Amino acid sequence: MAGTRRNASTAGKVALVTGGSRGLGAATARRLADEGARVFVADLHPPGAGHGIDERITVLRGDVTDLADMSRIVEEVAGKEGRLDIVIANAGVAARGATLRASSPPRIDQLFDVNVRGVLNTIHASLPRVIESKGRLVLLSSVFAYVNGTGTIPYAMSKAAVEQLGRGLRVELAAHGVSVTTAYFAMINTDMIRQSVDEDPAARALLNGLPKVLHKRISPEEAARAIVAGLRRGDARVVRPRRWSAVSALRGVLAPVMDSRMAGDGKVQRIVASLDAREGEDLLTS
Repeated sequence: MAGTRRNASTAGKVALVTGGSRGLGAATARRLADEGARVFVADLHPPGAGHGIDERITVLRGDVTDLADMSRIVEEVAGKEGRLDIVIANAGVAARGATLRASSPPRIDQLFDVNVRGVLNTIHASLPRVIESKGRLVLLSSVFAYVNGTGTIPYAMSKAAVEQLGRGLRVELAAHGVSVTTAYFAMINTDMIRQSVDEDPAARALLNGLPKVLHKRISPEEAARAIVAGLRRGDARVVRPRRWSAVSALRGVLAPVMDSRMAGDGKVQRIVASLDAREGEDLLTS
């Protein structure tokens, strides 16, 4: 679904990507630089000297959970370049699979601080500058915004919150000439997915319960290309792999059926029982 802006060039634009030192964020920053944008990355853990993601990209240390820190970064970028055209709220974290009952409150707080408050802080800090430039926002949601979040309920809730933020902002900012793109990805081959899914037999078993057609994974580079193409066109939504678009479109019909099936499936319930025994074990190593 496209907005009013189509095929607007990113060449010469000033872009800020949060959480952009590795994974999808780094791939997106490089893609923007390839297309001629002047790119800045904000990350709590920037790479050390000699280990930058790309010499064309300026990496700034910043904490998305701190509004004052994000405001400082936005003004540093705008002060250096005179404008800010594109903001990609990419920073996010996941947790090791566990039932809600077994999940540790501090880890849930951290997840919401980064995945929800961090996105809100990024938008609040950058919005005046983006409105000035009639620029573009990209928010990273997930297919977990609309599929059953068993075993990772707080993460799924956080991505549903981002979806609602993107939908609301698209309407609120239309009169200002600002486009808002919400991206929904399934499995991307990143360190976060490796730790939270690939190294966890229970998480793999739950995902294997999905139809095989939905098992396809994509690379960070493929996801980055989709993000940049979507913001260039002013698309309201970007979904990859594309086959998940049908699941999204039919969510009102499919979700109740899938929820009932999972609740009555003995194999699923055995996996849930194993996740229920993980009290305090939902912290990932990084």
